[in-house]
Amino acid sequence: MIAILKKGTTDNEIQGLVSWFEEQGVKCQLLEGNNQTIISLRGKTSHIDTELVESLEMVESIKRGNVKPNDISYSNKTGIKTVGVVGLGIIGASYAKAFRENSDATILGYNRTLSVAHFAKLEGTIDDVLTAENIGSCDLIIVALYPDAIIDFVKEHAKHIKKGALVVDAGGLKRKICRELFPVAKENGFTFVGGHPMAGKRYSGYKYATGSLFKKASLIICPEKELKASSMNRIKEAFAPCEFGRLTVCTPEEHDEVIAFTSEMPHIISNAFIKSPTAKGHKGFSAGSYNDMTRVAWLNETMWTEIFLENRDNIIKEIDYLSDFLEEYRKALVDNDADSMWNLLHDGKLAKEEIDGK
Repeated sequence: MIAILKKGTTDNEIQGLVSWFEEQGVKCQLLEGNNQTIISLRGKTSHIDTELVESLEMVESIKRGNVKPNDISYSNKTGIKTVGVVGLGIIGASYAKAFRENSDATILGYNRTLSVAHFAKLEGTIDDVLTAENIGSCDLIIVALYPDAIIDFVKEHAKHIKKGALVVDAGGLKRKICRELFPVAKENGFTFVGGHPMAGKRYSGYKYATGSLFKKASLIICPEKELKASSMNRIKEAFAPCEFGRLTVCTPEEHDEVIAFTSEMPHIISNAFIKSPTAKGHKGFSAGSYNDMTRVAWLNETMWTEIFLENRDNIIKEIDYLSDFLEEYRKALVDNDADSMWNLLHDGKLAKEEIDGK
């Protein structure tokens, strides 16, 4: 539900209404447009008396449903009028489609295979192809390439990027990218922030991209230490059209250490697991656990080789942990030790409950 307020409503009046809504148990997001201010209400709103709210002098109307792009001027709120997306695979194109569907920004897109960018323009996902000549018009640049290609692109175009622009990558690793690009950004007067959207699909490529890919997902952000809180608010607002559910802030080192466990190890385990000779006879014997275990065995081996080798120190550590634990299970089986096996399984169940809840 949204409450559209009349032009000229004071900050005190707005805050008073927000406080009243929050007393009703709903969360409020304030959106400021060119001619109107909108309060977006999240949560159960069926109990709110819309007629009562509309009787307020400051309220123009109440609408059930979500905020639509035309209800709010995105560029007026964020200052981002032009977005550049580098790499129109599933991640980059999904970013472009999210901004197209949920903002009024001009969208420029680049892809190594130019025909993909031309198709994206034909489809209406982007307004034009991103080039060295027009990249300077971008207020926000999202670089969705392989890790080394991200570094090369930003370095190559650094002198053409607008002063004060925000540049965020979408790579799966952060230490090398941030180490290389923080000083480049500082030298050329723009802000670089490491980014990693925790979303994806089995298949890659432009045709699998959707504007809702990031909805409720986590966006990991790795800023420079001295980045101010106001800059973090700028990043949050910049990515509002993507509808991320959570913004996770950490150092590049923390990112690569944790992502080795949450992302890279599952890909390695899945890829190794499916190589069992028994796998070829699984049909008729498999269900949810098999599907869950093997889903990410199908992967882009070129991209993941680059990621695995770059983060090999953290991955090796996790492989060693897993190997040690697997050896304990193996020993219990070899020894036909029911007590040890029960304890191992029980400890694993307790660990899951403690970490993620029952």
